Amino acid sequence: MRRILFLALSLMGALWPGLSHAWWQPDWAYRKPITLDAGPQGAAIGGDAGRAPVLVRLHTGNFSFEGVSENGADLRFVAADDKTVLNHQIEQFDPLLGMALVWVDVPALPAGTPQQIWMYYGNKKAAASGNGQRSFDPDYTLVYHFAEANAPARDTTAYGNNAQTTVVSAEGTVIGRGAQLGRAPLMLPASPSLAVAAGSPFTFSAWIRPEALGPRQIVYARHDGSAQLILGVDQGVPFVEVNGQRSAPGQPVQAGQWSHLALKATADSVTLLVGGRVASRLSTGLPALGTAAAVGADGPQGQGAFAGAIDELRLSKVARPDALLLADAVSQGSDSKLTKFGADEQQAGKSHFGFILAAMPLDAWVVVAILGLMMAVSWIIMIGKGRAFGAMERANTDFMTRFRETAGNPLDSLASGDRVAAAVKADSPLWRLYAVAIEELQRRHERGYDVNAVSASTIGAIRAAMDGVMVRESEKMARRMNWLSTTIEGAPYVGLFGTVIGIMLVFVVAAMAGAVDINSVAPGMAAALLCTAAGLGVAIPALFGYNWLAARSDAIGADMAVFVDEFSTRLAEEQGEGRQARAPVTTMRSA
Repeated sequence: MRRILFLALSLMGALWPGLSHAWWQPDWAYRKPITLDAGPQGAAIGGDAGRAPVLVRLHTGNFSFEGVSENGADLRFVAADDKTVLNHQIEQFDPLLGMALVWVDVPALPAGTPQQIWMYYGNKKAAASGNGQRSFDPDYTLVYHFAEANAPARDTTAYGNNAQTTVVSAEGTVIGRGAQLGRAPLMLPASPSLAVAAGSPFTFSAWIRPEALGPRQIVYARHDGSAQLILGVDQGVPFVEVNGQRSAPGQPVQAGQWSHLALKATADSVTLLVGGRVASRLSTGLPALGTAAAVGADGPQGQGAFAGAIDELRLSKVARPDALLLADAVSQGSDSKLTKFGADEQQAGKSHFGFILAAMPLDAWVVVAILGLMMAVSWIIMIGKGRAFGAMERANTDFMTRFRETAGNPLDSLASGDRVAAAVKADSPLWRLYAVAIEELQRRHERGYDVNAVSASTIGAIRAAMDGVMVRESEKMARRMNWLSTTIEGAPYVGLFGTVIGIMLVFVVAAMAGAVDINSVAPGMAAALLCTAAGLGVAIPALFGYNWLAARSDAIGADMAVFVDEFSTRLAEEQGEGRQARAPVTTMRSA
């Protein structure tokens, strides 16, 4: 029984990793875990926010943009159960710049245990599924991302409350693109979905950045007869007015800085929130409002114009929870602590090295391509030199065997006939030394010198001719060896250059995106360090090959030096002065 229980537990342990890492659909090749932490260690919203549109901000620090379609159409967001597909909307997706802004509809955002969702990608055949009408719950009556360039703002909810006027686009806002206010107000439509009944709930929220602090700068205004609702900033202090009743001063905002401004109304109160925190409260409900509203001024005439920028404007027909407004304020900026990104995974079990390759930017690939070219050339040289030196060593061995067999015979006996194979003559440096010596001796005989005996001056001349050939043979063996030495010294520096550039880009992108966690910078750092590893991978084999080839070249050079000495000695012994005259040396013509 114990054995059966042990085997059952072992089988469950073996199967559990596969069960816990189930894949949503096989058509998607990659996925990335995203942890949403609204607790004290994360966004610290202090309460349950309920259903919330969460901004997923992708950049090269946390996402490589490799394997995903050009417009992000294959992005899918799945709950932790790996079954429930979450609605999402793409506000911006630019793989060339390495930036993407995606809103994901999270059914619940509790302040307790962190929850994980999956982002799937890597299916080129997938059709786009992002839809803002489903990403924001039906209680949102107007949502402007201001993603359109110098065009009327488009409402991404199902109500279609598009702006009635055009404002100038503002780049580099808190979330992608925003709108520049101050010249003319942004007029909202007087649609039934935006009408507010007396005492009904209502929520307004937006990011604002005043250029300068002045008196009574209107952010949102709506008049319907004597009924009035105004939200603005007075000398840097946000305020709300309902039918002339103004809120007490609260937390101020700063010029040139982004601040999240919101108001929510219930049946008996209107609350002003700055940065997601309650700043002041009026003990009154809203009046009935059914006319058009103005953003950035008190009506279409432009009184009390707000000079500054605005981004992510939202209206709701319910009073949003304080925790949700706080979550918006602390998670939509670049320094969000709500979302944490894990390492990418591949369905087929992609290795860590594969993830590093996927995270490599273009500049790293350029460096690796250069190193690859250097490696290819160095290996071609090493293989070619190794084969050439091997042929030289075999030919030299064969020639020396034949040469030593001629002891006591005329020195030119190898030059006549076919005693030396053609391959030896083609590959052996010793043969070329021998041949130039015979040619030099023949030339002197043809001129009438040293017919009966070889003088010391002739031996010196022959030795000088052989030394010249030896120098040329040494140069031939050293040819292209300088490329190997350049590869040994230069490849690590090329790799280090790629690493430095890569690390610079990682920190720049992280600073621009406001990402400071290890998961956002680790992939880029690993990809940058891969350049140094590639440089060392090119240099180390070249170093070993260079030393091996240099040793073989030195050995062949030593054989040539020994042969010159041996040949000169035999020449002096067999045909030098003081010896009996020998037969004239046969010419090289028969060779």
